[in-house]
Amino acid sequence: ERHDRGWYSSHYTRVELIGGGYYYWNNGYWYPAWGYDPGAEYYAYDAPIYVGHRAEPPDRVIADVQAELQEMGYYRGEVDGLLGPLTREAITAYQADQGLTVTAVIDEPTLDSLGMS
Repeated sequence: ERHDRGWYSSHYTRVELIGGGYYYWNNGYWYPAWGYDPGAEYYAYDAPIYVGHRAEPPDRVIADVQAELQEMGYYRGEVDGLLGPLTREAITAYQADQGLTVTAVIDEPTLDSLGMS
């Protein structure tokens, strides 16, 4: 569904940059906001994050989830606030064991199940 140029700013007032970055105007779009930077070698996180009603930055939420999954025996990596392969594997295993839809991302049902919503 296409929207006019004012739709996004009138519906969303908060923008969070994960991992820093740069943006510049290119052919009517903010680049690389419409896609991925082809020069980047690795994106640690590329999916939406649900932070609920808590005003916490995404890396804090990821670290909280890592710590909880580590305590439960699902995550064996460093609690670093990055959603890398080990974290995704732990989330996938946890979601499968809990009967949740396996998405490998931090979503509302996963946070609810962990008691973090």
